[in-house]
Amino acid sequence: MSWETVIGLEVHCQINTDTKAFCGCSTAFGSEPNTQTCPVCLGMPGQLPVLNTLAVDKSILTGLAINADINLESKFDRKNYFYPDLPKGYQITQFTVPIVEGGHIDIVSKEGVKKRLGVTRIHMEEDAGKSMHEGLDAVSHIDLNRSGIPLMEIVSEPDMRSADEAIAYLKQLHQIIRFLGVSGADMEKGQFRCDANVSVRRTGEPFGTRTEMKNMNSFRFIKQAIEFEVVRQIEIIEDGGKIVQESRLWDSVKNESRSMRSKEEAHDYRYFPEPDLPPLRVSQAHVDAIKDSMPELPGQLRQRFETDFNLSAYDADVLTQTRATAEWYETLVAAHPADPKRCANWMANELLGRLKEAGKNLASSPVSALRLAALLDRIADNTINGKSAKDILDDMMVSDDSADAIIESKGLKQVSDSGAIDAIIQAVMAANPNQVEGYRGGKDKLMGFFVGQVMKASRGKANPAMVNQRLKALLNG
Repeated sequence: MSWETVIGLEVHCQINTDTKAFCGCSTAFGSEPNTQTCPVCLGMPGQLPVLNTLAVDKSILTGLAINADINLESKFDRKNYFYPDLPKGYQITQFTVPIVEGGHIDIVSKEGVKKRLGVTRIHMEEDAGKSMHEGLDAVSHIDLNRSGIPLMEIVSEPDMRSADEAIAYLKQLHQIIRFLGVSGADMEKGQFRCDANVSVRRTGEPFGTRTEMKNMNSFRFIKQAIEFEVVRQIEIIEDGGKIVQESRLWDSVKNESRSMRSKEEAHDYRYFPEPDLPPLRVSQAHVDAIKDSMPELPGQLRQRFETDFNLSAYDADVLTQTRATAEWYETLVAAHPADPKRCANWMANELLGRLKEAGKNLASSPVSALRLAALLDRIADNTINGKSAKDILDDMMVSDDSADAIIESKGLKQVSDSGAIDAIIQAVMAANPNQVEGYRGGKDKLMGFFVGQVMKASRGKANPAMVNQRLKALLNG
């Protein structure tokens, strides 16, 4: 019997708010350690939490985006455990009744097969602080700036059957969250972290014993960790051993996992209702208002771009990676509506490529959508050809000059006069009689030679389409 992998994911996503979940401390990243704390997030006795309502709204928005049910009444609980960077000794979370239940994420496999992956719940909670171990003279320090930042924990069903499916799910979820503006989801800053529950079983058998790969914040490392863990578990079972339920850490330097702590089936976190927070109640009218404010989601945008602009699935995917990218493309098409496909090619292949080389993004692009549209207009009306347009775009990346100004100053107007092109072709034919004879004798591949010679003689200014048309007429004449 073959082996089957079973994967469930728990994503911790920091919610994008200016202040923490239960106090007014700043959530800004990168400040000096322990400068963004107060008696509430430090867990001082007698301090009362006050819920951040923007974090509630953004959790609801996320739930609506994944087609989940929103509980109009949810509850906060205390999850009790000791950890050095959790100064209260407990975490405020949602256990018995989360704000969001159910939902799904749709993915497409590498083979193009669609699959629906279930989401169990999204509950709100607060982040812990951060332990720092490196470069501190063999002692650990604690930074509590992160303590109390609002989090969503997004728990999937164990529906994934490969590391590739897990990564597809995570990328889809990551994109949705960024589109919504719920979180920056910057993985390097720890704003989007993942625990992966992994087990293996013989096909058709009950679920096996799972291990939990903790706190990973890189798609590449998550994939490596899952694949390593699958192989490790299969080897243990095939050698007659048993899988121990435990939490494990991924070592990205050694490319292997190591045991962190054993994890019993039943966790005794001594949950009980949070006594300092009443039940969270929201109205259906409020939920409906949030739903009405929801922007187009990535899947909807991709479908619309394919339908309205006749783009390939690949182009639509590239142009909807972020809301900013999609909006930039739509501005470009509005300014150059005659050819959405040309807009897609020039934006995705030419502009984004140059921006990447320059270490820039669309927000810092020296070429606006309107300036690029003006360049594409000159291709469309045969003022310039594609090769000249690329050179002009290079100039536009380092100057404020318009496409028209660069065309004029460099004399790049395309030659589309048939008489002038015929004269160039006749000169090339006269200089290459053997090639003319060969072409007329059946060597059709020589056409490329003649095109190259004519374009060279015209210094790249001849209209390529007209060159091909007139060459065929004159060579076959």
